[in-house]
Amino acid sequence: MTTAVIVDAIRSPSGRGKPGGALSEVHPVDLLATVLQAIVERHDLDPATIDDVMGGCVTQSGQQAVNVTRNAVLAAGLPESIPATTIDRQCGSSQQAAHFAAQSVIAGVNDVVIACGVELMSAHPIGQATLGESMMSPLMRQRYPDGLVHQGISAELIAARRGLERDDLDVFSALSHARAAAADFSGEVLPIGDLDRDETIRPGTSAEGLSGLDPVFYDAEIAARFPEIQWRVTAGNSSPLTDGASAVLIMSEERAAALGLTPLARFHTVAVVGSDPIEMLTGIIPATHRVLERSGVRLGQLDSVEVNEAFASVALAWLQEFPVDPAIVNPRGGAIALGHALGSSGTRLLTSLVSQLSATGGRYGLQVMCEGGGMANATLIERLQ
Repeated sequence: MTTAVIVDAIRSPSGRGKPGGALSEVHPVDLLATVLQAIVERHDLDPATIDDVMGGCVTQSGQQAVNVTRNAVLAAGLPESIPATTIDRQCGSSQQAAHFAAQSVIAGVNDVVIACGVELMSAHPIGQATLGESMMSPLMRQRYPDGLVHQGISAELIAARRGLERDDLDVFSALSHARAAAADFSGEVLPIGDLDRDETIRPGTSAEGLSGLDPVFYDAEIAARFPEIQWRVTAGNSSPLTDGASAVLIMSEERAAALGLTPLARFHTVAVVGSDPIEMLTGIIPATHRVLERSGVRLGQLDSVEVNEAFASVALAWLQEFPVDPAIVNPRGGAIALGHALGSSGTRLLTSLVSQLSATGGRYGLQVMCEGGGMANATLIERLQ
C-alpha cells in the first residue's frame, strides 16, 4: 500500500475575527493564496507536479463563495491546470480535506496534494450563509420536533451532564493562553503583512480574571427545555472568532523521495463519525475510540494530542474519557488562545501536531475535531525519523 506522508505544514497567524482585526481587510482568497504560494516556494516545488488542492471552508458565501479554494489556486499564480475543491464538514472541513488528500494518495489516484483551509470570520460570521433561512426542513422537524440547538448550547449541555464546574472551564482556558504564550511558533507561522504572531493570544490571562465574565448563551426557552444547564460557558472559555488560513503538503512517500524531500510524518489511521446533533460536540469521543481500535495504537503510546478547543467543556469531556497525561493534550495551547478560524482549523491543528512531534521527538500524534451537526474527525499520524 502506498504511504501518504506530510512534507510540510504551515499557517497564517490567527487574526481577531472582527472588524479591525489584523487580517480583516485581507480578501480570504488572497489569504489562502499567500499560504499556498509559501508552501510551494519553501520546497522549490514545481507546481506542475501538484495533482489537486483540497480546501476547507464553512461559510461559503460572499467572498468565500464559488469554490474559494480554486480561486486561491488561481490567485496564487499556480498553473490553471491544477484543480481544486472546497469541502464543508463544518469545523473539521480542512481536517477532512487532509483525509481526502491522504486517501487519494494511498489509493494511487494522486501523488502530490495540498490540503488547506481558510475562514475570514470578521467578514463571514457563523450563520451568514443561511441568509435567515431555517435548515429545519419538514422532514427534519418530523425527526426533531423540538428543533436542534447551536453549539453554545451543546457546550453548556456537556458541562452540565459531565459535572464540569465554571472554575474547571476557566482554569483550563487560562492554561490554553499560558501554553500558547510560551510556545515557539516561528517554524510554522507565515507572516501576513505586518502580522507575524497570533493576535488572539492573551498573555497573563488568569482563571480569576475569566471568572468575572458573564455567560453568553442564556436563553429562557432553552433553559425551560434543558433545566440541567447551569450557564457556565462564557466568551473566555470559548474559542474566539478568528481569521486564518493553513496548508499541509501531502505526497506519496515515493514521490517525496524522488523529489529529494524529507517527510515529517505519515498518515497512520483516520476516522470520521456521526453523533447526537443536540449534544453535537462529543463525537470526538467515539472518533477517538474508532481510530485507536483501527490503528492498533494504544492510548498510552500517544506522545501528543490536539483536541480542538471549540469550548473548554469539549476538551475536558475528552480528558474525562481518556486517562492520558493532561500535559500532552494541546501542549502549545488550543483554539481558546489560538483561535478557531473554522475552515482552517483542521489543517491548523495538524500543523501544531506535526510541529510538536518534531520538536519533542515523539512518535504518535492524535488530532480530533468536534463538528457542527454532530460529527467528528480523528487523525492519527506517526512522525518519521
